[in-house]
Amino acid sequence: MSPRMSDVRTIGVDVGGTSVRAGVVDAEGGILDTASAPTPRTDDALEAAIAGAVDELRRRHTVAAVGLALAGFVDAPRGLVRYAPHLSWRDAPVAERIGARLGGIPVVVEHDANSAALAERRYGAAAGASVALVIALGTGIGGALLLDGELFRGAHGVAPELGHLRVVPDGRACPCGKRGCWERYCSGTALGATALEMLSGGAVPGPSGLAREAAVDPGRVTGKRVAAAAREGDPVARAAVDDMGRWLGEGLSLVADVFDPDLVVIAGGVSASAPLFLDAAREHYARILTGAGNRPLARIRTAQLGAAAAVVGAATLARESLRTGARR
Repeated sequence: MSPRMSDVRTIGVDVGGTSVRAGVVDAEGGILDTASAPTPRTDDALEAAIAGAVDELRRRHTVAAVGLALAGFVDAPRGLVRYAPHLSWRDAPVAERIGARLGGIPVVVEHDANSAALAERRYGAAAGASVALVIALGTGIGGALLLDGELFRGAHGVAPELGHLRVVPDGRACPCGKRGCWERYCSGTALGATALEMLSGGAVPGPSGLAREAAVDPGRVTGKRVAAAAREGDPVARAAVDDMGRWLGEGLSLVADVFDPDLVVIAGGVSASAPLFLDAAREHYARILTGAGNRPLARIRTAQLGAAAAVVGAATLARESLRTGARR
């Protein structure tokens, strides 16, 4: 990289189902500054929120390009979002629209798990892995597959859509239109839903502050709140976290049977709570994997970049688009 390119700063934006998180990223993958906003439910409001977060950072930094990372079917070369289960866009030229709001600055779009995978390959936990799966746990589940460092996208650019593997026939309803998807049982959203189901069943294993909160306002029982309560020892929260760990192990055994990875990286916002559930997930995965005891197990790590991986990856792709002149 030339000295000039090494000084270039870009912005990565992780457009999640709950929040829009933006960061200014340098050439070494370091995040220098951040901004965030809640995720609106309409196209216009969502695009305004993204542009607002980017403009907030541009007032403090000179940046050359912007990368957006989001969960959905992305036509990266053309900057289109075909479908996003947790967002409002449908067949939307997102890169063009956001670029216009930002005065013509280059904008690229990529799947959030792909962005996280590329960041972890370059700067973090996936460095040197031959076959690496990245499982991004957030509002839902994103998946990415790296084969010798290259993204596998499938024939139409949407693979691997792991969060919508159906693990419970006729199970919980999913925004994608199906029922029983993996992400309905293993994600930040799922963690809150599981705790509420346990509370509605009346089987509270001990004094629970979470139960008292739910009685006042069930809306308080979010995945983030459940994780915090689990750290404090709340029995309902601990039971919900244990359930999520079991479902993570269940899903990992399925995808490992298909892809046979040597490494699985757990990324996304929920990965910050991995000490609560990752050991249980590893044990369940190792126990139910086909041929358990007679085949190597994948290493399972948390993302070295944590919840920032998608931001760093999107900003890195934006930087590369300047160097190649391509619109990914």
